[in-house]
Amino acid sequence: MDQKTKYIRILFIVGVCALILGAIDPMEGSLAIAAGSIMIASATVLWRDSYRSAFVVSAIMILIGVFSLWFISSLGGFDPKREWWWTVFIIPYPIGWLISIVTLIIRLIKKPKHTITVKI
Repeated sequence: MDQKTKYIRILFIVGVCALILGAIDPMEGSLAIAAGSIMIASATVLWRDSYRSAFVVSAIMILIGVFSLWFISSLGGFDPKREWWWTVFIIPYPIGWLISIVTLIIRLIKKPKHTITVKI
């Protein structure tokens, strides 16, 4: 295994850990989840993984939702006096997280078939 592959694998593993551990507290862990989704998307793009488009789309959704979550929180949170349609912009965050987790599980189950060549 060369150095580049080793660093990409480390980036992927750290991203998966951040994605899972950030879910313990979805508000404060949202920054870890966003960073983890970016790491996973970057690693799969560098690997040219077949699931890279799903990871990139979920990372974009997570970033949009996390930004919206922190923006609404900076305005004072979810106030019943404020219009509720603003919360629609937070919906991509949990959907993107679910897409990432489901794609990770599918990727784990359907491992790529490697061909082993033996030189005699």
